Amino acid sequence: MRTDVAQPIRLADYRAPDYLIDRVDLDIRLDQHATRVVSRLSIRPNPKGNAGADLVLDGDGLKIKRLVLDGAGLDTNANFVTPDRLTIASPPDEPFTLEIETELNPSANTQLMGLYRTGLAYCSQCEAEGFRRITYFLDRPDVLSVYSVRLEAEISEAPVLLSNGNMTAASAIEGTTRHFAVWHDPFPKPCYLFAAVGGDLGAIHDTFVTASGREVKLGIYVEHGKEASATYAMDALKRSMRWDEEAFGREYDLDVFNIVAVSDFNMGAMENKGLNVFNDKYVLASPETATDGDYAQIEAVIAHEYFHNWTGNRITCRDWFQLCLKEGLTVFRDHEFSADMRSRAVRRIADVRTLRAQQFPEDAGPLAHNVRPETYYEINNFYTATVYEKGAEIIRMLKVLIGAEKFRAGMDLYFARYDGTAATVEQFIACFAEVSGRDLTQFFRWYTQAGTPLVEVAANYDPATQALTLDLAQSSKPTPGQDQKLPFVIPIELGLLSRDGKIFDLVTGPQDGASADELVGGLIELTTPQRRVVFHALSEQPVVSLLRGFSAPVSLAYAASEEDLIAQTAHDGDSFNRWQASQTYATRLLLRSVEQVRAGDGPVSDARFIEALRHVLKTSAADPAFAAQVVTLPGEADIAREIGNHVDPDAIFVARKALRQAIGSSLTAELRAIYDSLADDGAYSPDSAAAGRRALRNAALDLYAAANPEGVTLAETQFARARFMTDKITALNIMALQPGAAREAALQAYYETYRNEPLAIDKWFALQAAIPESGTLARVKNLMQHPGFSIGNPNRTRALIGAFAAGNQTQFNAPDGSGYEFVTSIVLQLDEKNPQVAARLLGAFKSWRALEAHRRLLAENALRRVASHGRLSADVKDIVERSLA
Repeated sequence: MRTDVAQPIRLADYRAPDYLIDRVDLDIRLDQHATRVVSRLSIRPNPKGNAGADLVLDGDGLKIKRLVLDGAGLDTNANFVTPDRLTIASPPDEPFTLEIETELNPSANTQLMGLYRTGLAYCSQCEAEGFRRITYFLDRPDVLSVYSVRLEAEISEAPVLLSNGNMTAASAIEGTTRHFAVWHDPFPKPCYLFAAVGGDLGAIHDTFVTASGREVKLGIYVEHGKEASATYAMDALKRSMRWDEEAFGREYDLDVFNIVAVSDFNMGAMENKGLNVFNDKYVLASPETATDGDYAQIEAVIAHEYFHNWTGNRITCRDWFQLCLKEGLTVFRDHEFSADMRSRAVRRIADVRTLRAQQFPEDAGPLAHNVRPETYYEINNFYTATVYEKGAEIIRMLKVLIGAEKFRAGMDLYFARYDGTAATVEQFIACFAEVSGRDLTQFFRWYTQAGTPLVEVAANYDPATQALTLDLAQSSKPTPGQDQKLPFVIPIELGLLSRDGKIFDLVTGPQDGASADELVGGLIELTTPQRRVVFHALSEQPVVSLLRGFSAPVSLAYAASEEDLIAQTAHDGDSFNRWQASQTYATRLLLRSVEQVRAGDGPVSDARFIEALRHVLKTSAADPAFAAQVVTLPGEADIAREIGNHVDPDAIFVARKALRQAIGSSLTAELRAIYDSLADDGAYSPDSAAAGRRALRNAALDLYAAANPEGVTLAETQFARARFMTDKITALNIMALQPGAAREAALQAYYETYRNEPLAIDKWFALQAAIPESGTLARVKNLMQHPGFSIGNPNRTRALIGAFAAGNQTQFNAPDGSGYEFVTSIVLQLDEKNPQVAARLLGAFKSWRALEAHRRLLAENALRRVASHGRLSADVKDIVERSLA
């Protein structure tokens, strides 16, 4: 574990590398405790670098065995070699070869970075700076090399040997029990995209014929016995490959594409060229063990990593400050893919829910940072919702602003101009400026300014002139290191409708603040602090539908009347805003209710809101998945975000529980009718239509059980009879809210059924960690001793500890501080073994400053205890110091 005091890395200090590595030949002889790695590097001075500079290669805890420069051995005991750095003073000024031999202990690598053991396999993970844990190298993304890799292992231990590119040779080694395979990747890549896997693995295979007629061999490697659970992932892969050809004109370029699923992985997946390595959570699925949400995630993550082949691999990022260039762009692409595969409206709602739940709090707290940061201490801590989710929203805004046709032209130009290079965000945006003829200088502020802009809108209708005046304003709060913000370019898609659903034309005059051309498609660009737009020929006061499709990642402050929100929920032609209207109404109710609970009064309800939900249920047959989204109330964290300051999690919980009970009580007949009508005894299908019906049926059961004991009985029956995990886990979640012997018996029955299915047991851990009861912390501590739990496995840790910290608002924020104390103690314990996972757990404190005073003090004290610890990793030290700054 690196505990050295990290020095800030600044974008302004970027300079080209002094040396380039054109070719890398690796010979890796796998051994559980003493793997030997021989790297042969073909190096030359970079004409753009500093002539005559020393060659400084990165390492991280390496043990060097041999060092050879142009055939001459060098003393490995000299002071220019340390575990973390290798310096060659005054190397040749012409191309030269450096050969380095290192020895690794994969079994002792608990950080899961570099080369490590997982189950019965060897696996590598090199993004962002893991390759330096394998061999000394210029570990930076702008050094692109062609790789040839020879892997050698015992046949019995690792009959499967995989690396990047195409296999060029493989054979048993005569007179031994070992064998080897040679892989060659003809496409230059940075070292973070290197991958090697060796193990005793099962596999499924298929082929894909590209648009140009080439046949690509596909393989997904999993633990023996799990092969059947990888079939949906294979289907998703083939659909992703075809979609990228059709939507972006991108064809796959190698002869093979392999995926390996492992159980020990810090991230979701990794896009290594031609050899994607996945957390098995995003590959393995069967109807009995995976929910509809799991299937959708597998589809999305498979697509995301495949799409990186062009946006991340063929074109990579020049430096880690440009991380959003590959991640934000690729998230946008996987969002579009999922929208085409499923319901576009429901997918958009899900994406915005994620953005608001994960990224908006990040923007509002001490960990706020630019989408393209200016400085970092530990790059692992910038794989954030800001880079991924907000980065994707910026790409989406760009498409909205310039139109689909010019957006595609800009993407085509980007691929043509920068293929085979390490690019910057400036170069990417310049392609769209060129094809659209627009000056995108101000738009670029989305990359350089942190925070979530607030858009305030005031509407004034004059019946005498039949005119509507909209006054729009934008503002942004200070964020760490940025006290002053300049105006953004904010695209606001809008529409005007009557309360019975009639659509009004958008009519303006030459002096009304918007041209006819600008309003084509109902788009207004807010580029200044304030703007006024006037609409005419409106025979009645219209309902104003703002930010349609969530056209910009902003907070909207608009005092729509409750009558208008009801009308939007029923009639708005924009599906997203129909959902948003219901959420806005529910949020207002919950905010009022929280205030009354804190004042000692009872929570509030509202008959009109419940009638609006009744209408949604009665018309739900047209789109059950959308109806399920509408009847799902904002979560506790959503309400906390809206409150903003002096947050009391207990009051929020009481208010939300009361509204759920009021809905369940008032809509008992409708909810039961929905539940009964959507019963399905047929074969399971993960398609969006079937998943939508299950989503609405289970949402109805959840609300029904919130107010009716009969609903809990229905949940018990569903749990006992459920054939599919979606129905079983929904029923168990409902039962988990009812203390008593029945709950504990159901939890035990679930465990006995799935005890040999770790991913299903993760659901069991997470469900119990989220129970909103005072005894949950003790339950979590007991579960840490369970034979199914291992703190060394990131999935298990995220399922139990992560679910408690991020998903249990009342118990993590317990008023005695016990939740904070527990999580920080786990962070310190885990930091010794896996700093990345420890640092991510600490992210649960990102909104601590928004808590009411008592909890805020307790959270601060817990963070200060972490900060005062004598031995912190660079990862945890960075997060805790920024949290307290």
